[in-house]
Amino acid sequence: MSEYVLEMKEITKIFPGVIALDNVSLQVTKGAIHALIGENGAGKSTLMKVLNGVYTATSGELFLEGQPLILHGVRDAQEKGISTIFQEFNLINTLSVAENIFLGRYQGKKTIDWKKTNKDAHNLLSSLGLDFDVTKPVGRFSTAERQLVEIAKALSYQAKIIVMDEPTSSLTKKEIELFFPIIQKLKDEGITVIYISHKLDEIFQICDVVSVMRDGKLVGESPVSEINREQVIELMVGRTMEAEFPPRTVTPGEKVLEVKHLSRGTTLSDISFDLHKGEILGIAGLVGAGRTELAEAIFGADPLDKGSIEIYGKPVSIRSTKEGKRNSIGMVTEDRKATGLVLDMSVTKNITITKLDAVKKGVVLRKQKEAAVADEYVEKLNIKTPSINQTLYNLSGGNQQKVVLSKWLFSNVEILILDEPTRGIDVGAKYEIYSLMNTLTEQGKSIIMISSELPEVLSMSDRLLVMHKGEIKGELRDGQMTADNVMQLVIE
Repeated sequence: MSEYVLEMKEITKIFPGVIALDNVSLQVTKGAIHALIGENGAGKSTLMKVLNGVYTATSGELFLEGQPLILHGVRDAQEKGISTIFQEFNLINTLSVAENIFLGRYQGKKTIDWKKTNKDAHNLLSSLGLDFDVTKPVGRFSTAERQLVEIAKALSYQAKIIVMDEPTSSLTKKEIELFFPIIQKLKDEGITVIYISHKLDEIFQICDVVSVMRDGKLVGESPVSEINREQVIELMVGRTMEAEFPPRTVTPGEKVLEVKHLSRGTTLSDISFDLHKGEILGIAGLVGAGRTELAEAIFGADPLDKGSIEIYGKPVSIRSTKEGKRNSIGMVTEDRKATGLVLDMSVTKNITITKLDAVKKGVVLRKQKEAAVADEYVEKLNIKTPSINQTLYNLSGGNQQKVVLSKWLFSNVEILILDEPTRGIDVGAKYEIYSLMNTLTEQGKSIIMISSELPEVLSMSDRLLVMHKGEIKGELRDGQMTADNVMQLVIE
C-alpha cells in the first residue's frame, strides 16, 4: 500500500479559454492535516472539485490508498470515502440533524426506521464528543454546531478524507477554540483532513503540511514546522511583501458624519460618535456586539427608534437605503453573495447597478457606456475576469469583493461603510483592498470599517470604537490601539 492516502498526479483542467489547473501533483499522507492555500483564483477549489467528483480532469490520474480512483460524481466520491464540507453548508434547515446526516440513506427496508436512524446519528456525534438532540431541526443550531453536523455527515460515509473549505470563516473565536479539538480528534483516528483557509494563523496552529497554489500550479510544499509566515505569503503572491498592511499617511480633516444617541430595539443603545474626512474609523467587537446593526442603521437598512444623524453639520433623515445613497453613503455588506451582488448577472451589470442614470439615455441603457465603466473599474481594481460579461458566480471571492467595491466607487459616495471587507479572501487581494482604502481616504472619502480580524482593524484604523452588547464601550487612539485593550473592553 502507498504511504499516501491520496495522490493527484499531473492534474490539468482546461475550461474554454482558461487553464484552471496546470499539471498539478499533490500527495497527502494518511492522518495528516494538510493545508491547501493560495490566492483567490489560484486553483484550490477547482482541484478539490476534481477530487470530490464535481469536475473530471482534462488529464491526470487520481489514486486512493495506492489504487486508481475514477469518480462518477459527488455521491460516488462520498461512497469511496472522500467528503467535502463547503463554506456554504449543504444542510436543509427545516430537517432534523439525523435527517440531514442520512439524507437519502435513511435506515430501514420498506419503511424508515427512525429509531435506528436517530440512534446512528447520535452515535456519530458521540464519536466526536458531542451530545446534540438529533431530532431537532438543524436550523435551530449555531453555525459552529451545524459545522459539526457536516463533519458527522462526512463520517457517516466512512470518510477517509475530509476536505474543509474555509471552515472557520463564520465562527467566533470561542467557537474556533471548540472546533479545533474536533479536527485533532479526526486526525488521531487516522482520518485525513485537507484544510483550505485564508487565515494563516490557523495553518500554523493546526496543520502538519502546507501546499501553496498560484495561477493554477502547485508552487511550493513544506512541513509547517519548516516554513514561516513570510515565506508562505511570498509563495502565494509570487513576490516579497514587506508588510501585510500598507502604511496610513492621511491626516483626517473636518467632521463629515455625526451620530447622536442612536438606539434601536435591544440591539443598539445610545450610540454616539463622529467620522472625519479622510479617516478610517474602525469598529471592533465580538459577534453579536451590534456592529452590523449599527452599520445598517446608518445606511438606512433598518429604522431607528431614537437618535439623529448629521452629515456636514446638517441633520438628515435616513429611513431607507435609497435615502442612504442619496446622502452619499454606501455599504459593502458582510455577506457579499446574499446582499452585495447579483450573482447571475454580469460584472458590468453589478458595477453599474447603483447608478443607472449615469449609463442610460432616457429609459434606454447605453451598452457602450456601461462597458466603458466596467472596463475602467476592472483595470483600476485589477479584477481578474475573462470578460466584463462574465457572471459573478464564476469569479473568485476576492474578485467578487472588488466588484462590490467598484459599484460604490462608481456611485462616488463620500462615506463608505465596509462590513468585514476582506472576509474569505486571500492575503494578496487583502493588500490590494487595504491600498484602495488608503487611496480613497487620500481622495477625501471617509470609511467606517467593521472587522473581526483584530490585526486588520488595528493596523488600518485611525481610531477604533469597541462595541459590546449594543453599546460603545470605549474609543482607542494611537498607542492605545492594542489587542489587549480591545479585549479588556469586550469582556465584562
